[in-house]
Amino acid sequence: MEIEIRHAPVFAVATVNLDAGEAVRAEGGAMMTMSPGIAIETGASGGFFKSLARSMAGGESFFTNTFTAGGEGGVVQLVTSLPGDIATIDLNGKMFVQSGSFLASDLGITVDAKWGGAKTFFAGEGLVLLHCSGVGKLLVSSYGAIDRFILEPGQAITVDSGHVVAFAETISFNVRRVGGLKSTMLSGEGVVADLSGSGEVLLQTRNLSALAGWVREQVPPPSNSN
Repeated sequence: MEIEIRHAPVFAVATVNLDAGEAVRAEGGAMMTMSPGIAIETGASGGFFKSLARSMAGGESFFTNTFTAGGEGGVVQLVTSLPGDIATIDLNGKMFVQSGSFLASDLGITVDAKWGGAKTFFAGEGLVLLHCSGVGKLLVSSYGAIDRFILEPGQAITVDSGHVVAFAETISFNVRRVGGLKSTMLSGEGVVADLSGSGEVLLQTRNLSALAGWVREQVPPPSNSN
């Protein structure tokens, strides 16, 4: 499987080139085009209960589509629902992906909803992080561009929780509020994630919650006409 990312970082398209018999699993609605001879199978990835957990708690589609190339191979193009970027991760182990950022993967990668406890509840991340494990290609998406870097041993960074896309399981995280209630309401920040340890971190340059807040401010209040 070879993957080419085009039109990044604003309107990214992932072109997935499949050899004969190769397959890629993608979120529902992610396919833009595919070549003739590609077979599509729609199902509950990992079984009913794993898919239910991913859908209800992780913000992902209950059903995923598996695209399998025929004898001559084929191409599938995948896109995101938001204007943003796509990154390819050569996974060999485990990684946490924020709710809504999983796009596609090799069949050798398992995607499961993992309970995050109160930390993810206060971060507004839907109580879970998606737990991706295995060996193969993993595609994640973002709102805005993706900024990826490596935390060295002993290094730490504080990030607005709405900018987190994914991070290696070797990285520890702690979610906390910045200041008191007054600063939370007036500063526009409020909740941050402290990431520490060693491993890869992917952040997005835009915050969907901030966009939603901006849209609400632009909508005029309903008129009280009788």
